[in-house]
Amino acid sequence: MEQIKTTARTLLLGLGAGAMALGLAPPLPAGLAPAPLAAQSSSQIDAAVNALRAISTMRADFTQTDRQGNVMSGVMTLKRPGKIRFDYGKNSDFLVISNGKSLYVVDYEVSQVERWPIKNSPLGALFDPERDVKRYGKLIPTGNPDVISVEVRDPKKPEFGMINLIFVRNASAPGGWQLTHWVALDAQNHRTRVQLTNQRYGLSVADNTFTFRDPRRSSRRPG
Repeated sequence: MEQIKTTARTLLLGLGAGAMALGLAPPLPAGLAPAPLAAQSSSQIDAAVNALRAISTMRADFTQTDRQGNVMSGVMTLKRPGKIRFDYGKNSDFLVISNGKSLYVVDYEVSQVERWPIKNSPLGALFDPERDVKRYGKLIPTGNPDVISVEVRDPKKPEFGMINLIFVRNASAPGGWQLTHWVALDAQNHRTRVQLTNQRYGLSVADNTFTFRDPRRSSRRPG
């Protein structure tokens, strides 16, 4: 269980850095802003960002693998703006969820909830279409015109670590590019790879998908 918690936190920190890939964190002061990305084919970064912004809802199977080879699987559900659920299964005592206002790590085993106000985190703007992506991110050459790799880190928030987002050209995906996996590295060099499969878009997703039973008020497990 402790390994699940460590890996999930690495995942969350990676997502915090990954929000920068979408141009979602507040602009950096001019002196700290990365160099312009024109020479790094900003059009490819635009394509990746536009693909993510084109998603209204998505559900996908995910597999997390940490640096020691431990594997966990579940279902990720996403709904704009800002709602995400990483469900590890009905028998799990652990849940990662965002209701669009706050991000929670819920541990039913020890009746504990960790909360991050979204407005104070890069993840809070995960689906904000108003941010300028060209101020953030770094395109990593792949040698394949059908694959885009974007590495993102926030120089002001090293605690969010780094994330490398991988997109593959797919005409059936929103925006023509499909997020297939990412690799997150936190400040302690804990590495987590998250592979997405069976992506489904445009599903009807109820808002109560992004609620949870608070273990501090009840001993019941998540349903």
